[in-house]
Parts: sequence; structure tokens; C-alpha cells
Amino acid sequence: MPEKKRKILVTSALPYANGPLHIGHLVEYIQTDIWVRFQKMRGHECWYVCADDTHGTPVMLRAQQEGIAPEALITRMSEEHQRDFADFGIGFDNYYSTHSDENREIVTEIYRRLSKAGHISRRTIKQAFDPVKNMFLPDRFIKGTCPRCGAPDQYGDSCENCGATYAPTELKDAVSVLSGVPPVEKDSEHYFFKLGDFESWLREWLHPDITKARHVQPEVANKLSEWFDAGLKDWDISRDAPYFGFEIPDAPGKYFYVWLDAPVGYMASFKHLCARKKLKFEDFWGQNSTAELYHFIGKDILYFHTLFWPAMLHGANYRTPTAVFAHGFLTINGTKMSKSRGTFITARSYLNHLHPRYLRYYFAAKLNGRVEDIDLNFDDFVARINSNLIGKYVNIASRAAGFITERFGGKLGREAINKELLQETQKAAELIAQCYENRDYAEAVRLIMALADKANAFVDDRKPWLLAKDPAQKEHLQQVCTTSLNLFRLLTIYLKPILPNIAEDVESFLNIPPLTWRDADSLLTGHSINPYQHLATRIDPKSIPALLDEAQKDMKTMAEKTSETVTDTSDLARHPILPEIGYDDFAKVDLRIARIVKASYVEGADKLLELTVDLGGITRTVFAGIKEAYQPEDLEGRLTVVVANLAPRKMKFGNSEGMVLAAGPGKKDLWILSPDDGAQPGMRVK
Repeated sequence: MPEKKRKILVTSALPYANGPLHIGHLVEYIQTDIWVRFQKMRGHECWYVCADDTHGTPVMLRAQQEGIAPEALITRMSEEHQRDFADFGIGFDNYYSTHSDENREIVTEIYRRLSKAGHISRRTIKQAFDPVKNMFLPDRFIKGTCPRCGAPDQYGDSCENCGATYAPTELKDAVSVLSGVPPVEKDSEHYFFKLGDFESWLREWLHPDITKARHVQPEVANKLSEWFDAGLKDWDISRDAPYFGFEIPDAPGKYFYVWLDAPVGYMASFKHLCARKKLKFEDFWGQNSTAELYHFIGKDILYFHTLFWPAMLHGANYRTPTAVFAHGFLTINGTKMSKSRGTFITARSYLNHLHPRYLRYYFAAKLNGRVEDIDLNFDDFVARINSNLIGKYVNIASRAAGFITERFGGKLGREAINKELLQETQKAAELIAQCYENRDYAEAVRLIMALADKANAFVDDRKPWLLAKDPAQKEHLQQVCTTSLNLFRLLTIYLKPILPNIAEDVESFLNIPPLTWRDADSLLTGHSINPYQHLATRIDPKSIPALLDEAQKDMKTMAEKTSETVTDTSDLARHPILPEIGYDDFAKVDLRIARIVKASYVEGADKLLELTVDLGGITRTVFAGIKEAYQPEDLEGRLTVVVANLAPRKMKFGNSEGMVLAAGPGKKDLWILSPDDGAQPGMRVK
């Protein structure tokens, strides 16, 4: 029985318009594109929209640094982003910008509806103000010492060491990232969205009863429960001039915070598509819409997409998402993407050395429907592409096509043989389809490659190269090659969402119309095909060092440009050397070499890892805010430096009995200190 035709709208998170795409970004867009292509192959009406996220202080400041208008910067970045997306085969139905008339119109309408319903409040707050730059500072443009644990170099909204959240005005020794001077407090009237008004509705939306479909993954729902327990606070949705964005109606000098209008960009991009395709906007975004709406996002923006966004939509009388699908981050060779190590790889750097289809296949082979990080290990990458994609899948066609062209005038036989294998491969269609539907691409690839193994075993068993030497086996040779190419065609159907460009080449080679999922029900016999052309070549291992070398040069060039244009945002400028202390003061700090004997995640903590450290016979438990920078397994056995005589600090997750020393601005850019070889646990650092 044919599947009922569905009406689906899909979005990916909007890339920010102040920098190039990197391969970490591409995890999400490739994941989404595969899912959309699969839905279209199944015959559903499925639209995929996205846009550049263009507003906010970072865009404004970068444009100033380059001496151009923000509009010129976002136009250039949009062109670069769309070029990279196209080269990676990301098939948006519409790619737009949040700096659009449609977005301004919808944002204003949502704001007015929320305000009319009593969900917007105004109050005067104290804000950090940079007296040199003459502007209010966003939280992330302020750094200082955590008011809770005393960790230095923390952002103005949260501490990456202890996980505390606070107001920027609570930071100790705070300085402006822009000028390096301490900010001053200044009163400003701000507008707030009363998120607490929607607590009961959000709880039901996130935790529906068993008769209803879930809107988020189970692990996401558990995480959100922590935020509910902490209390839903009013959300500051306004920013003061100077600011690049949309001015709030009837509030001169006040602008919508970028995170208010960014998700509305999904609606604006779709509205732009509606005008081009004669679609009805209300059919997808109206309160009574029966269409499905899915957002694919990274786990770092869950708060906005699973609390603020559905609450805003519900409060403004729009439909809410069918589901929000979150994914993890990308690591390179087991560690975070790093500019200093040359593993911060832009999309364009990758394309200069490797084919995009390889990355699409590799990511698919790693992705599942859970919120898990995936690793790009280059040795595994080369081996998997050369062995599986080329050696197993492409190899099937290359071993059979030549005989059909040379011996049979390009015509397949009237029948295939080994019907059992063909039927087994055809019957796998629904199981593989379920894997795609559930975003478990890794399992889909595993099933497809298992079928490819059986197809290759069939070729090895029948040995067409030997049959070709015996004139009496001519008909059997044609049947064997016809069977091989039918197996190859079925595998191409299953791989098409992942490898659309290879599928197009196969369709041309087999002389057939675009493959759909239903085509798995039939076989191709008595049909003329075109001469075979190579579909893909093996990766030369030398291309990997060349790629990493270019990535390192790119980061060096970017750093040089930044130092030329921004002279007051160096780490030393942002964090000047503190006032002198006497030797006696320093001598009170007992720094010791320690070995990390165990590292583990802390349940319910966004930024903390729990470390057990050996100080030369004494073990301590330390909670360190390095979760985004390190995987636990990368730390175990490693030597580091610990403040051994720090008074224990009681935390929500237990007592922290010391502090691991680290350098860097924080989040992913953080490096724990390590001694040279020869140092032993317990040694004092002097």
C-alpha cells in the first residue's frame, strides 16, 4: 500500500554572517539535506529553507573593522555561504537573509501580538557600558573573574569553570573585550518576553503523554527539565543603539535582539519561497496547519529553539514545530577543532583538496538520531572512503559495465539471475527507509554496505572475467553482468540521499530517469545503457597533510588580518596584567603536578567534567569547566598542574577539591597546562 503523501517544511539553523562556513557547520546541513532528499525520493512534498543570520553586534563591528557598511558585509558573506553550500550539494529550496522585508514584517507582527496579549514587559536595568567605544556591551563582549568560584577570563553571562550563571555586572575585574577598559554601569530601559507565562504549556509540549508524539529527543527533554527547575526567567529581547538589526516599533534607539529575529528567519525565508512557488504560507505556519515542521539544530542552541521559540510562536498564535532535532559537535582526530593545531578547517579549504561527496558519505556513516558528537578521524576517513565507497560500492559497476558495452552493444540481458539475492536487496528498502526517517544514517550505511558485500561476493563467485574467455558462456556472462548492475542500481537508490551527485552520474550511465524510492520494486532488464565513466576515485593520502597545511595557513592569515584591524582585542589588552603581589603572597599557592587518573561527564552539567587526580599518593576530585574542549578519554593518564591547597568548594554535583590550570578564552578554545616529560605526580611547581 503506497505511503500517504506528507506535507513537510524543514529548516537548518541559520549560519552567522560574520565568517566563513567550516566543516563543523556542515555536519548539520549535510544531515538535514540527506533527510530532505530522502523525503522527496519517497514522493512527499518537502521544502527545505534556510537563511543567513545577519544582525547583531559582531556583524556591526566586523563591518566597521573592514570599513564597509553591514549590508555590504552580509551580501558578501551570503554569496560565499551559498557557493560553499552548493558545492557540497546542499539542496535548499530557498536561501535567504534575516535582513529582509519579510523578516521585518513577521518579527514586528509577532512582537505586537505578544505585546497585546500581555507577554511583553518593560523595565529599567543597569547595563555594562564601554566608555571608550560609547556603546552598551553584550554579555559576550565582557570578560572578568567569576563571582562564584574566582576563575579568571570568564564571559559576562556564565562561568565555564563552575557552571554558574550571573549578570555581567556581577563579574569581578570586568573589562570590555572591545577596548580593554573596565565597563561602567548605565541605566537603560529594556523590553522583556515573559517566558514564565508559558511554563505549563511548555512542560506539556516537551513532555506529552504517551499518546502523543514527542517534540524533542528524550535526552533533550531531560536537559530542559533542569532549566525548568532553575526557573524560567524573563528574556531580554531588546538592545540599545548602536546596533545592526530591526528597530522596535515605537521605541526609537531600541532594536530587537538578534536571537528574536533569527528563528523568525525560517518563516521569512519560507514566505519568500511561497511568492516564488505559489504556496500558501498559512498551510505551513497557520495555527490549523496539518503540515509537518522540523528544525535541525546544534545542541548549543537548544535553549532558544525549545523554550523561547515555541513559546513565542504559541503566544503569537502561530503553529509550533512538529519536532526539533538536535545533533552534537564535530571533533577532528579525537579533539575539538583547533586553530592552533591547524584542524579548524573551512568548507572552502576542504573543497580545495577533497571531493564533497566523501565528506557527505563519512558524516552519514557516523550520524544517528541521538545528540552525540561525531569524530572526523582522517586515517579512518581515507580508509572508509577507499575501502567502502570505492572498493565495495563503485567497484560493482566497474566490474560489470565494460562487458555489457563491449560484448553486448550496451544492452542488458532479458533476465537476471540469483533472484534470491536480488529480492533480499529489494526487501531491504523499507528497513533502510526507516533508518533514514529516524535520522540513523549510520545504520542505513551499515545495511547498504552489507548488501554491497553480498553483491561483490556474487561477482567473485561468478567471475565474469573468466566467463568472457569462454564463447559458450556468453549468455551467462550477460546475465551475471545484468544482475550485478541491477544490484548496483538498487544500492544507488539507497545511497542517493547521501550521494546525490554520484546518483545523477549513475542515472546517466544507466540511461534512466531520476531514481525514486519506488524504483526499488522493479529491475532493469532488456535495456540499453551508456558506456561507463569512472564515478569516483580513491583518496590520495597525501591530500590530508596538504589540507591541514592550508587550514593552518588560513588561520594564520585570519589572525594577521585581525591584528591589523583590531588592535585592542588581544588577550593581553582584554586582560591586562594584574597589580603586583609580593613573593609571600605567591608562595601561599601550592601548585602541584597531578596525573588525571579518571575523567567523566557530569550528569546535568553543560560545561563540567569530573576529574580524579593523583597528587603522588593523594587523590582529589576536581570539577573543571572544560567539557567543550576535551573528551574524557583524551584526559585520562595525562599530567597537568593543579592548585592543591585551594579550599574545597561545595557545588551542586559534589565537592571540588582543587583547580586544574588552563589557558585560553574558554569554551572550545581552552588548553590545560601540561609539564614536560620527566615531571611526576606530587612534584611542586615553583
